[in-house]
Amino acid sequence: MVTGQIFANNCQFDRKTGLGKMFDCCTFATNFKRDMEEKEIFTPENEEMNINADADVPGNTHLSNPGGEEVLEKLQAEVEEQKDKYLRLFAEFDNFKRRNAKERIELIQTAGKDVIISMLEVMDDCDRAEKQLNENSDIALQKEGVQLVFNKLRNTLQAKGLTAMESINTEFDVEKHEAITEVEVPEAMKGKVVDEIEKGYYLNSKIIRFAKVVVGK
Repeated sequence: MVTGQIFANNCQFDRKTGLGKMFDCCTFATNFKRDMEEKEIFTPENEEMNINADADVPGNTHLSNPGGEEVLEKLQAEVEEQKDKYLRLFAEFDNFKRRNAKERIELIQTAGKDVIISMLEVMDDCDRAEKQLNENSDIALQKEGVQLVFNKLRNTLQAKGLTAMESINTEFDVEKHEAITEVEVPEAMKGKVVDEIEKGYYLNSKIIRFAKVVVGK
């Protein structure tokens, strides 16, 4: 704004001739431009200041940061530390996977260990019953011994969560029964299980074997 006012004051025209002080105006403009350019020329102090001001430009960090090498070494040390932590963590995770796989295999191989141990007592009773059958001809005594073995076997399995499925005289259910054949029956028994070929079983309320049955039609 000030520059424009100075320029206007020195550039006056004669309304009649249209010339006025045109020459003075051009002379002033030339001199004004030269003065401005001289004021904008960098001095040695300004040049040094501008160089340092560009220190943030990539590649010029060393101009204003004499400790750059120490910072770089510190960063490299931190990187090596993080790399070492990563390698250690990876090794620990790999060991965990191997240990977990080994324990899983052992668990699969010994999954029925508890059941087998509980059945050993039943096997002992079977051996004693067999011995009694060979040494004693008393049918009633033999029957009693065998019945004791059967009862102990059932009780042992029930203690492990095994439950027999009751199917006879119930409605045929495809979710629990497997029909082997159909037979003619009275009207009241149609669609119901009239006989059981193989008993179905639950293990902790989950079906582990479907019942094979005969269905009335």
